[in-house]
Amino acid sequence: MLPDDWQLTENVDDFLTRAGDFLRSRPALHNTPLTDIEKLRTRGAGAHGAQATIFGRLESGGEVRAIFYRTPRGYLWVTPLSAEQTGTLAAHLADLGHAPAGVLADHDTATAFADAWQRHTGAAPAPFWRTHLYRLGPLNPPQPCPEGRGRVTGEKDHEQVVRWCREFCVVVGEQPSIDLIDAGAWADSRFGDRHFTFWESPDGTPVSMAAATSIVGGMVRVDPVYTPAHLRGRGYAGAVTVEVSKAALAAGATDVVLFTDPANPISNALYQRIGYVHLADFTGYKFSFGTPEAGEEHDRRETHLSVRSCSR
Repeated sequence: MLPDDWQLTENVDDFLTRAGDFLRSRPALHNTPLTDIEKLRTRGAGAHGAQATIFGRLESGGEVRAIFYRTPRGYLWVTPLSAEQTGTLAAHLADLGHAPAGVLADHDTATAFADAWQRHTGAAPAPFWRTHLYRLGPLNPPQPCPEGRGRVTGEKDHEQVVRWCREFCVVVGEQPSIDLIDAGAWADSRFGDRHFTFWESPDGTPVSMAAATSIVGGMVRVDPVYTPAHLRGRGYAGAVTVEVSKAALAAGATDVVLFTDPANPISNALYQRIGYVHLADFTGYKFSFGTPEAGEEHDRRETHLSVRSCSR
């Protein structure tokens, strides 16, 4: 096997057998592949009405050094690579005739891949997604804590959870998730497998919401956090984020992470105050050979990975 030989498969179980230890070796950095691939394993790509998912692993010295996979929406998610490795991957996929819709990765890898892909295929990259990744350090609950308490949601709360998730999507421009919710396909949305918690005022009225993924590889991701606009500025978002973070740690998570919108300094400052530490920046590029069609303009503002906070 050559040092930069990528091994491709469409078999998720075979892929995880060979690359699972690599993904679990850095659960915070690999949080999205861990949750995405686990969903594909348990539900199958067919559940998303998507083309077959392709997985790739880069091996050297008998160990997996990097992976990529094609998301149900056709984007490549790639773990960190050197510029040389990125060029090799782009050339290999182009030679095989693959045509990803775009790339999602840490900023340096995504940018290097986008440049290499344009050189090999002529497809012009357009950035459409930027995010900061934070990992929880020592948890620091807000002082003073707002009045009220956290409460894990139940079946009776489902309608409000769906309504607030849709409001969240409207605010951040996440049209595909809105379409799934409106079509009654909640389970197929990126929120369908989340565990939700409300922050309630003393009279029992929900005033803020946060959710978390199940533990995968020791990691839990907080996503999303939402406070209705008329209730912001009262500390509810920080309080409910602390609640779900504590629950994740109590459940045995070794890494608790969240993504934030770099353009929202208030939410970034909030998460840092309660103990989250900046870990990395991620970028997404969409590939196009010509003028985007009208529908593609929406896709540039959203992916199923779009994780932003609508809270203060």
